Amino acid sequence: MTGEEIFQLFAYLLPAIVTGVVAFYFFRLHTRNEEGRRRYLLHKDTQKNTLPIRLQAYERLALFLERIAIPSLVVRVGPKNNNKNDYENLLIKSIENEFEHNLSQQIYMTEECWNIIKAAKSATIQMIRKAGMSESDTADKLREDILNETMEKQSPSATALAYVKKEIGELW
Repeated sequence: MTGEEIFQLFAYLLPAIVTGVVAFYFFRLHTRNEEGRRRYLLHKDTQKNTLPIRLQAYERLALFLERIAIPSLVVRVGPKNNNKNDYENLLIKSIENEFEHNLSQQIYMTEECWNIIKAAKSATIQMIRKAGMSESDTADKLREDILNETMEKQSPSATALAYVKKEIGELW
């Protein structure tokens, strides 16, 4: 092979190589776009099916937070007898039952939101126990003490409910 034949061979191969590289680049770009489009469509279909379920879970936990708010809890759960310890345990049991009833909803929300809801439940129970350590001797007096203590500060369930509303707003 002479130098001129090698040059001709190279002159023929160079456009083929450039064309091959450009074709490879565009094929790879097209493949990525198609993969992104498919992923978007799959996500869109999944959102259509899961969004109502997630919203229902948030609704149930918002209802839970409203039900364990001290004012509504004390009004809804009245003392069965005059023993303050029995009433304190009844209130705590009511909160625990509500929580267990909604336990499965955690899979539809973020870990942070679920932790805030658990913290609100624990803080509410702690407020009831703190009021139970007062010198009140009857269930009605304990009820009054619990309400008086919560009038001064924001309810833990109200704080958690505000966070739940914020998280729901981020779903849109």
